[in-house]
Amino acid sequence: MAEPTERGAHHVQSLERGLAVIRAFGAGSPELTLSDVARSTGLTRAAARRFLLTLVDLGYVRTDGKYFSLTARVLELGYAFLSSMTLPEVAQPHLERLSAEVRESSSVSVLEGADIVYVARVAVSRIMTVSINVGTRFPAYATSMGHVLLAGLDDEGFARYLEQAELQRLTSHTLTSPAALRAELAAVRQQGWALVDQELEEGLRSVAAPIRDRQGRVVAAVNVSTHASRTPRETVIEEMVPPLLAAAKRIEDDLAVAPAQARRG
Repeated sequence: MAEPTERGAHHVQSLERGLAVIRAFGAGSPELTLSDVARSTGLTRAAARRFLLTLVDLGYVRTDGKYFSLTARVLELGYAFLSSMTLPEVAQPHLERLSAEVRESSSVSVLEGADIVYVARVAVSRIMTVSINVGTRFPAYATSMGHVLLAGLDDEGFARYLEQAELQRLTSHTLTSPAALRAELAAVRQQGWALVDQELEEGLRSVAAPIRDRQGRVVAAVNVSTHASRTPRETVIEEMVPPLLAAAKRIEDDLAVAPAQARRG
């Protein structure tokens, strides 16, 4: 492992070494033995073993006893960059256009642990008892964007979500049964969007659609929210879902070319 010539007093060597272990895996080396990792990183076998087993405990690495490989959870390490840079910048003008079209607030969020985290937002009016800003978190199981993001998980990812989530009753409409939530997510997967009716807060009705990357993976969600007293469910479905899906498609199209533009810049 290459050693920098100068380091500040703040330098945490164990963090550097842990990241080196993750970087040892790649397209040409998706599975590595303990000896492979030690050789690639310059660590002793004992140190490499400690880092690998710690990463296994944290869910970033899996092992069959001989070979080690990364799990899909390492993608979470990239979501921080996605949510702080490219995605909000790309999504913001589309949210502004969507909100102007439906005259309601719109947002984009990503899944982080058991919660959704808002990364972009256009607020037309305040319809919740709490203010929503970039960085606001809500439980995924009780939100339309959460339903879209959870529907994008595979069985292993959803099982991991259920292990860390507490399905508490927030309103009389909240789904608190894993079986009921699983059935709802299957319906969301089938229709391509999610409508949540007063599950997070009484009076709040929202609809969300997935934002996919070039590989078809759900990486974020976009929604429109309204007050139940002024917008019936039928109106949400008929008048808000089509422009919402169109906005999601435009964001996806722009995300697909954003990396190429960055490389040219």
